Amino acid sequence: MQRPAERAVGLCWARVGAEGEGWPGVQVVETVLEEGGPPHLAIVYLDLMPPVRRGDRVLLNTTAEQLELGSGGYHLVVSHQRASQELSGPGHLMKLRYTPWQLKVFGPEDPAHPDHQRLLAADHLGGMPVAAAELYSQLGPLAAAFAALAPGRRLVWVMNDSAALPHALGRLAAELRAAGLLAATVSAGQAFGGEVEAVTVHSALLIARHLLGADAVAVSGGPGLLGSSTPFGHTGIAQGEALNATAALGGRPLAVLRMSEADPRARHRGLSHHTRTVLSRVVLAPVALALPANCPPALADQLEQEFGGRHQVLRQDSLPSWRGVVEAKGVEVRSMGRGYDQDPLYFEAAAAAGAALAEWVRQDG
Repeated sequence: MQRPAERAVGLCWARVGAEGEGWPGVQVVETVLEEGGPPHLAIVYLDLMPPVRRGDRVLLNTTAEQLELGSGGYHLVVSHQRASQELSGPGHLMKLRYTPWQLKVFGPEDPAHPDHQRLLAADHLGGMPVAAAELYSQLGPLAAAFAALAPGRRLVWVMNDSAALPHALGRLAAELRAAGLLAATVSAGQAFGGEVEAVTVHSALLIARHLLGADAVAVSGGPGLLGSSTPFGHTGIAQGEALNATAALGGRPLAVLRMSEADPRARHRGLSHHTRTVLSRVVLAPVALALPANCPPALADQLEQEFGGRHQVLRQDSLPSWRGVVEAKGVEVRSMGRGYDQDPLYFEAAAAAGAALAEWVRQDG
């Protein structure tokens, strides 16, 4: 079937005004379109280009804003008048391949990397626990619960490429890292900008275990997943792929349950249809499921009946004060504009997975 001709990318020229409040790896600037209109904030990814200055002419990608998607309210700077730069430093691994923004990264899979030989010898996770989540916002409660129950143990985040590709876009991981709730971050697949770069989720798990000394790993995408009402048309499928990778490499897979009592979409209330599809149709090996203490009894019984014959259902009777951990560290946890008080089941389900990881790590010594 021939695709109709269509304009799939919104591009506009603009001028840079005042600089906004950025964060590590991201410059935020105010821009004014040359065609007119009110000022609008735009993001410059500093992994891709040098920072801009007031008065610079910039090319903006305005697609998400034109479609009124949840992009955080930002345009994206594609290029600017001083973006010309020569390559420097080592690295021959390409990400964002054959797009106009393809970039080279340096990671342990590169033969020139000092840890390349160690990674060549790594082919097994040795039973390391791995929690695979669908949503980026699940990472906060998970990491906090893990830290509360397994203080001093190393939790590494593997960012897959199911959502945002720039590691720098998500501030939550940076806050968790600065607070000591994550030991390191690895960007896998086409995702880029983590502390360590990996070609696949499989190699990212091995890097976490053998090069970063992880006691446990959390895998998820960054912010901005793509979803739909169809059974397989959502990036949550990557959760099942991460669980399969864990099982194939001899790890201990645990699925973080996406649960909600407040989501306005019926298909995501109770157990999300995304997670149900992953557990019933995508994972190829038994995995563990951690039910939070506040899971409604009828829902818990339903999940036990639906999945207990194939997967290991862990009922968490109580959880540590993970909320106190994030509050003490100044880390804000929210999901789709909702905080804990608006949807406690969502956050407790993620925390239950972190608690299960911690319990396994403690049992292993």
